[in-house]
Amino acid sequence: MRRKLPLEGVRVVDFTWILAGPYCTRMLADFGAEVIKVQSAETGERESAPGYNNFFNRNKLGVTINMASQKGRDICKRLIKVSDVVVENFSARVLRQWGLDWENARKIRPDIIVVSMSGMGHSGPMRDYVSFGPTLQAMTGLTSLSAFSSDRPLGFGYSYSDHVGGITGAMAVLQALNYRYRTGFGQFVDVAQQEGSAVLLSTAFLECTINGKPPQPRGNRLHHQAAVPHNIYPCEGEDRWVAIAVFTEEEWRSFCRAIGEDGWTRDTRYATVLNRGQNADELDKLVSDWTRQHTAEEVTELLQRAGVRAGVVQSAADLVDHDPQLRARGFWVQAEHPETGDTHLGVYTE
Repeated sequence: MRRKLPLEGVRVVDFTWILAGPYCTRMLADFGAEVIKVQSAETGERESAPGYNNFFNRNKLGVTINMASQKGRDICKRLIKVSDVVVENFSARVLRQWGLDWENARKIRPDIIVVSMSGMGHSGPMRDYVSFGPTLQAMTGLTSLSAFSSDRPLGFGYSYSDHVGGITGAMAVLQALNYRYRTGFGQFVDVAQQEGSAVLLSTAFLECTINGKPPQPRGNRLHHQAAVPHNIYPCEGEDRWVAIAVFTEEEWRSFCRAIGEDGWTRDTRYATVLNRGQNADELDKLVSDWTRQHTAEEVTELLQRAGVRAGVVQSAADLVDHDPQLRARGFWVQAEHPETGDTHLGVYTE
């Protein structure tokens, strides 16, 4: 007998688009909710790529509605009447313009849950700002720290804040459902994606509030000298790298023994983590001179055997074709899809 999924029996009207919102509702669909994705012809065309749909819109139902028409808005009201949750990630004013905001939605169904995932939230001077992953990362301080000390901010090259927003939105839906199960009341949940990403600064806030100084970007080094060496080092081959992090004095001694440099443990410049931090540039050069003589896999295996944290800086191709851990655990699967056919996702065969 098939086990019942946790959200079976929950119906979600999904007005989301692009990434953060669809990621939120995809998680709800994966856990059994009936998600009805409402799209315009324009947004449907923008999200029609099979790869995008397979990832962000799987397990969902869909309908195309012209929201500029009264007929379209009336259809949405009928959907809301028979649903449990409404999720949207427009700027704060859009649902209000359609007459489908919280105040109007609860007239249609009194215990409805409306989760709004706008970039900045529904209050404050920036509530009408439009946003996107990279802009949110910039506005939450993440981009300012994503750089080497002498460079301009580099950014992430990917919309991680969208994924954070999606996870935050899904958790908000679960909390609101739990509240309704206990009390019988629906609610409006104002999920500002800016706030969800801002908390990722973590210790950077402590630097400001406790130490009174804003942290500066340090590349791959920690903002506090808890681990030295702590960096990404070049290895044999084209664009091959390894990450190494040495935290304790015992790990430092193990590291030096493993690479055949016991003398470093007796060098006063590197005798303590504080001294190593003060001479980190010089130490990184010495470590790089050694790592360049070996493949990233060799460095990782050698240091891991010595109890030192190390890992290959892997590409997507590495993960799909070469990662022995993902292979052993059967992470990659092969799936049949009505549009894309046999989708090969790094299936390993003996």
